Parts: sequence; C-alpha cells; structure tokens
Amino acid sequence: MHTFKDLIAWQKSHLLVLEIYKATKTFPAHEQFGLTNQIRRAAVSIASNIAEGFGRRTVADRLHFYDMARASLHEVQAQLLIAKDISYLMVEQYDLLEVSTVECHKLLTGLINKIKGS
Repeated sequence: MHTFKDLIAWQKSHLLVLEIYKATKTFPAHEQFGLTNQIRRAAVSIASNIAEGFGRRTVADRLHFYDMARASLHEVQAQLLIAKDISYLMVEQYDLLEVSTVECHKLLTGLINKIKGS
C-alpha cells in the first residue's frame, strides 16, 4: 500500500460520500444547515479519518482514527434512517445507501481487525 487511496475501505467510503451528496441534494432548503450539513460532514469524516489513520505511525494512532471513522459511519446510518422516516429519502434510496454503509462497515472492521492482529 502506497497511499490511503489504495485502501478498499477508503475507496468505498469515498463512494459513499458521493452517494450521500447526491441523495441530499433533494433535501429541503431549510435543512441546508441542519440534517443535510450534518450527514454530509459525518460521511466526509469517515473517508477523512481513514486517510488520516493511514498516515499515522503507531498502531494505536491508526486504530484511533479508524475507530473514529467507524463511529462516523454509525452516525451516518442513524441520520439516513431519520431522513427516511421524515420522508427526505425514498425507501429505495435509503435501502441502497444502507447497503453501502454496511459494506463500508465490514471493510472498516476488517481493516481494524487486521491491524489489531499484526
């Protein structure tokens, strides 16, 4: 691995960010500084923390940032559910985004477990 961009967990989280931005374009204007901003920031935080963790020298530091990425992922999952429940997302949109978050979670957990085992 040469850069964080080589990590599949980062690649999938980057795609999730793009999907979140696309999905939230249709959120009401009054949510621009509310749920829209919060879910976008949480999604960006996933990819950013993976990238930052990759650049850390110690295992403890890497794990700390990867764990923060996983916490942000849980935040996104909760916010997507809220968006669906208040009809900002259609069920089909939510289902597709949920599949992406589950995939990211599996990859991130695998990365964390791999580092813990090394």
